[in-house]
Amino acid sequence: MPRFSANLSFLFTEVPFQNRFKVAADAGFKGVEFLFPYEWPAEELAGLAAENGLEIVLFNIWPGDWDQGWRGLAGVPGQEQVFLERLDQALGYARKLGCRRLHAMAGLKAHGANYETLTANLRLAARQAAADGVIILTEPINRRDMPGYLVHRTSQARDVIAAVGAANLRLQFDLYHRHIEEGRVAEAIKEFGGMAAHYQIAAPPDRGEPVIGSSDGGGLDYAPLFKLIDDTGFDGWIGCEYRPRGETKAGLGWLKDVGGVK
Repeated sequence: MPRFSANLSFLFTEVPFQNRFKVAADAGFKGVEFLFPYEWPAEELAGLAAENGLEIVLFNIWPGDWDQGWRGLAGVPGQEQVFLERLDQALGYARKLGCRRLHAMAGLKAHGANYETLTANLRLAARQAAADGVIILTEPINRRDMPGYLVHRTSQARDVIAAVGAANLRLQFDLYHRHIEEGRVAEAIKEFGGMAAHYQIAAPPDRGEPVIGSSDGGGLDYAPLFKLIDDTGFDGWIGCEYRPRGETKAGLGWLKDVGGVK
């Protein structure tokens, strides 16, 4: 069974962010991830993780002003210098947090995002991150949830990874995004799982918590999908990046059902 990490930007939002580390550990998680750590000193977050026996497994490079509609800089021409500065910031945090995976959001077509810029920036990012043993991730994000996102199909991410040609540029494979954008999730795990360094999950149609073995899961039964992931030899983390339909703890029954926590 894969290892599961709690995305603290989505789960346990009933309590302040710093308190979510303990709540996640108390719920049985051994790993955590989050969108952006930059509001807090890295030393504070590292201390919270250590106190609670947690590994920080993933966060995003700063994507531009989120509240102003930015969704990544890596593919946006004219933002190359800002992207590199923010990459340096993220790598500094990664060193202090012991994190070995960084997601570089590609950006929106409305901001000019294109594959030539994305490929060039990811090539530089992978080269710089390699010195720290950090993997750079690219993620296809569905256009219903994020209209105009440059990389929205799994094959597009594959092509970018191939064009960059760096061993430490890998796929961040969100099965919810795949289901919404293209469907055929089981087939996609078999086809693309070998390039995945991180998975994320949620249940369609509302990005809620998974429901194991039930039609209420919105078309995704995650139990056989987890087995498929195991069959690929994946030994990383699966991020629980979903929006609980109620109180977070009350919705964790699915995780116990598949043996994800004790």
